[in-house]
Amino acid sequence: MQTTTFKGSTVKLAGNELNVGDSAPVVIATGTDLSDVEIGGAKDRIQLIITVPSLDTDTCAAETRRFNVDVNNLDICETTVVSMDLPFAADRFCSTEGIENLTVASDYINKDVSKAFGVLMDDNKLKGLSARAVFVIDRSGTIVYKEIVPEVTAEPNYEAALEAIKEAR
Repeated sequence: MQTTTFKGSTVKLAGNELNVGDSAPVVIATGTDLSDVEIGGAKDRIQLIITVPSLDTDTCAAETRRFNVDVNNLDICETTVVSMDLPFAADRFCSTEGIENLTVASDYINKDVSKAFGVLMDDNKLKGLSARAVFVIDRSGTIVYKEIVPEVTAEPNYEAALEAIKEAR
């Protein structure tokens, strides 16, 4: 079982443990307009999938803003940030923060994305939220980069994720 930490305490992660080289499952999240957002599988573009606990935290907001800027010039990449926030709250966040270069989606209904990608926090005070993680999926649907951020309150390795996107070209 995979784990992360929250303020130093170990948190178990539930769901399918996926690794580099595995096929990314196809799952549906809910868009800010309540539409279906398909994540995973083979697509015409490289996918950057980012899971965060809630956009309503400083770290998650900073991460989303940073990736919004970083992926602006990457027309080869489809970027989706997935949280457990309600779609209405996520839409408000995007409007307030000027998030225009990526898709923000919610996993609040059945937690399908978090379960399929093995990032559902299963204990501790954050039980039921997504761990902070980053996946890069190539056009064939294969996971070519994975980072489960070791501490939920820390930001991911942006440079490594962006390098993985460039290598997946």
